[in-house]
Amino acid sequence: MFFASDNTSGLPPEIWDALRQADDGFAAGYGGDDLTRRLRDRLRSIFEAPEAEVFLVTTGSAANALALATLTPPWGAIYCHPLAHIEVDECGAPEFYTSGAKLAHVAGADGKIAPDALNAKLAASGRGNVHNVQPGALSLTNLTECGTRYSVAEITALASIAHDHGLPVHLDGARFVNALVAEGCSPADLSWRAGVDALVLGGTKNGLMGVEAVILFDPARAWEFQLRRKRAGHLWSKHRYLAAQMLAWLEDDLWLRLARHANDMAATLEAGLPEGALMFPRGGNMLFARFSRATHAALQAAHAQYFLWPDSETLEGPEHETASARLVTSWSTTPGQVAQFLSHLPRR
Repeated sequence: MFFASDNTSGLPPEIWDALRQADDGFAAGYGGDDLTRRLRDRLRSIFEAPEAEVFLVTTGSAANALALATLTPPWGAIYCHPLAHIEVDECGAPEFYTSGAKLAHVAGADGKIAPDALNAKLAASGRGNVHNVQPGALSLTNLTECGTRYSVAEITALASIAHDHGLPVHLDGARFVNALVAEGCSPADLSWRAGVDALVLGGTKNGLMGVEAVILFDPARAWEFQLRRKRAGHLWSKHRYLAAQMLAWLEDDLWLRLARHANDMAATLEAGLPEGALMFPRGGNMLFARFSRATHAALQAAHAQYFLWPDSETLEGPEHETASARLVTSWSTTPGQVAQFLSHLPRR
């Protein structure tokens, strides 16, 4: 019962096959290969963005930090939710790669920035005052760190506010595909049509070995990103192995099918939770629930793997008191694993 993260799963056979095929013979390095060119064109077609530039890196941390560094000067502020991944899980990478930009928190329920809060924050930003950091960029996360989902309308509203204040919009899409299939819209609708300027399209959490695509919808920013990626040591020489994975992922809508399965498994898990256990609305394949410490003990005795959330929670204390858990399903989660997990919970 592996519900700790969707990046703990292995690779679908289609991805292994693509890697084996890419391993045949020689190919130009550093992205000069045919597979990388084909992937760029494929993503441009899928996102209906013929001028977009596409760059591959191997980690979400690098993708987010390099994208934000391209959008934000060192004296800028990156506006994000207090629970955004760039705040709680990147070990200061955005600040490091931007050479000092500041993360500025904007509140909102269920891990999502509230439009009124963003308006108020930008109105009090101190723009033009040399003593203040200057507004730099808005960063959104979809799915959020609470497992919730920004709708197209919600992203559009926040991006409109940001653009009105002259800010570009970055979208951390480590689970973008899970949000996409749940939202039931086109990739363009959930990204650039909604006002996103730079998208991190995550593949690692949805079946790939380690590939994230940074899609810049403004090609004028591409050269700076290339320089930053190289300077940071994230330009892979054997680039074809990254492109091969993502090309196979996109073939025959595999990426959508993998994410849809993960979401379906999470929906089944949600349906079996005790009444009132769910902490936030489920937006895709990640949910948070509160269980009694006695239930946690039973789950852990059965070798269920998941994270207590937040990390400060412990299982020490009276058995009837509760502690919260983060549960994440993946492309390889089976109905049997979900049923086994639910069998250790109190009946609804």
